[in-house]
Amino acid sequence: MDLAGQTLLVTGASRGIGEAVARAAAAAGAIVVLMARDVGALQRIADDIEAAGGPPPVLAPVNLEAATLADHQAVAELLAERFGRLDGVLFNAAALGELAPLASYDPQLWPRVFQVNVHSVFMMVQSLLPLVFAAPRGTLLFTLAAEGLDAKPHWGAYGASKAALRALMEMLAQEHTNQAGFSAVGVVPPPTRTRLRFGAYPGEDRARLTEPAQVAPAFLELLGPRGLAARGQVLRLTADGRLPS
Repeated sequence: MDLAGQTLLVTGASRGIGEAVARAAAAAGAIVVLMARDVGALQRIADDIEAAGGPPPVLAPVNLEAATLADHQAVAELLAERFGRLDGVLFNAAALGELAPLASYDPQLWPRVFQVNVHSVFMMVQSLLPLVFAAPRGTLLFTLAAEGLDAKPHWGAYGASKAALRALMEMLAQEHTNQAGFSAVGVVPPPTRTRLRFGAYPGEDRARLTEPAQVAPAFLELLGPRGLAARGQVLRLTADGRLPS
């Protein structure tokens, strides 16, 4: 894909799917805003992108668990001053929490998971939406999870928060059906080699998992006309990371 001239913000960009999408977008010519709390990892990825000839990324070191609305508004103001628009946002950062029955789930951990997985997304949507509307075609992508589509025991705050994130995406798509060029889409990757997956399934055979780089092209494809056509939908990627036909 040719993403030259486009600006894309990726949360959870320091590893896993977020890192893979950010690298792929930069290779396609996009200016990538890398958001995560690990400054060292962000700088390493930015250096790699520049060394490969990609546009210099913008680093946004933000701890989503602690960030306030004012913090997200400050990022939006910086991007508005520098670029004037955002062509896409990938809400990929997520916290797993613990796998436990609701009756014994840590009540202090529960809101921390929701803060990262839902509340931070809500605050970013409010802050960044004017920039997305300013783009000829602006797309919000939400990394969802199978555990949030169908309720399963012991998935606690992670499962509940991913279900809430899906509802947020669908409401957003329905509320802005008259906004030309705007789309919000949910994406469910296949079991992928990420640190979150390792924490949820510690005994799993990792050799059978999909690599993050395999799913990145599907996310990038949704930044184009395919994403506009899929507004409000939840798309489950195939086992090899492709969009459904």
